[in-house]
Amino acid sequence: MSLPTDKRVLVTGATGLIGRHVVSLLEGRVEVYAVSRSQKSSGDRVNWLTCDLTERGAARNLIERVEPAVLLHLAGAVRGDRSLDAVYPTLTANLVATVELLEAATRVRLDRIVVSGSLLEEPSGEGANVVPPSPYGASRWASTSYARMFHSLFEAPVTILRPSYVYGPGQDSTKLLPYVIRTALRGGRPELASGERRMDFVFAEDVGRAYVAAATAPAIEGETIDIGSGAATRVRDFVAAALEMLGPDCPPPVFGAVPERPFEQAIVVDTEPAARLLGWTASTSQDEGLRRTTAWYVRQLQAGA
Repeated sequence: MSLPTDKRVLVTGATGLIGRHVVSLLEGRVEVYAVSRSQKSSGDRVNWLTCDLTERGAARNLIERVEPAVLLHLAGAVRGDRSLDAVYPTLTANLVATVELLEAATRVRLDRIVVSGSLLEEPSGEGANVVPPSPYGASRWASTSYARMFHSLFEAPVTILRPSYVYGPGQDSTKLLPYVIRTALRGGRPELASGERRMDFVFAEDVGRAYVAAATAPAIEGETIDIGSGAATRVRDFVAAALEMLGPDCPPPVFGAVPERPFEQAIVVDTEPAARLLGWTASTSQDEGLRRTTAWYVRQLQAGA
């Protein structure tokens, strides 16, 4: 499937870590409608829309207003805490909003619907007793189940992308790498868990390319495609590599200072399906990704941000 220049692509979560790259890659190629909760000025290359998808009816109104050919749904509440306070925000932002978008998009028969899942949704356990690892994981797990149902039952042209741990410049300050870098740049020692967990760290710009590929790749409806680098790295090694780029005087982290979160699992990505179905592989090395990310935060600190 190709995207003629007069086709409209609707991108939710367009100001997020991945969404910013998706919009940048699409602008000038197609007619882009980008969605944000906060108001932004539209230009010649991107049409910005203000919308809170957690509001009842917002998804339907958005689809009817834009009439897109392709929906790239990246909006959501991404949080890893195991708290009661995380239940309702992740339920409404990740599950209810996604289902309402799926319903509205299916009714008007879009060419392609790309829904965001997450490898952090993977449950532990076996059989009927599996347990999602967090409120966020449960919401993503349920939303991808709905997406598969919409494809199988209603023939919706849905594809699910499940990124692993995405990092890059401009990530939310509460996430692992921004917390570590900002704390170290201010002379503090980041306090972390053991750091023994293995994760697949993938650069945000690469993940943006995967979403753009999913908008055009042929015959991928109904597929669930994991997106990652294919390399499993211990958190402590990833953190050490980032801090090394900040210089020899950078204070070391304190591992074991906070308890391990329940149901944490090693994240390993099979990259073959993404290469075969999307023609996509991660092209940014971990060293390059960390260099660009740490340099961005250094500039932010120098600018007083």
